[in-house]
Amino acid sequence: MRFNGLALFAGAVVLGACGGGAKNSTDTTATTPAPAATTPAATTPATTTPAPASGVAMAPATGKTWEVKMSGDANGYKFDPANLTIKQGDAVKFIVVSGQPHNIAFDAATVPAAGKDQLNANMPNEMSDLSSPMLLNAHDNYVISFAKVAPGKYDFHCTPHLPMGMKGTITVQ
Repeated sequence: MRFNGLALFAGAVVLGACGGGAKNSTDTTATTPAPAATTPAATTPATTTPAPASGVAMAPATGKTWEVKMSGDANGYKFDPANLTIKQGDAVKFIVVSGQPHNIAFDAATVPAAGKDQLNANMPNEMSDLSSPMLLNAHDNYVISFAKVAPGKYDFHCTPHLPMGMKGTITVQ
């Protein structure tokens, strides 16, 4: 009986040390607020679209949609067709066939000044000025509207494959 009493006493002391007692005044783990960085994301509407820096709104295509295939292999990297003549208001749909990643980037130095802002506005999800996002998979596509884009020659290229000569021209009438 004496052993049971000693074991009971020792157990009570251990439990008292682990679970009881006053809280340490320096323990702040239960009262630490959530980081402030999460608050703005919760209050920002998902549908907010920033206005274009140029103040020009995107103009949807009103004419024909032309297709340009993008491919690359041991025989070279190319747009097919590489040269295209379209009417103002048409659209061009670039489609990845092979050799990706590809993108469509217009040469800012040669783009007609009167058409630059509208072309930029008509390129959704740009990677940078006058440059589409990268298309990573076969059958990915990117459509550019040429509605309200000034007539002229618009030289373009694929940024990753420019050293391999992957370039073309769209002439807007």
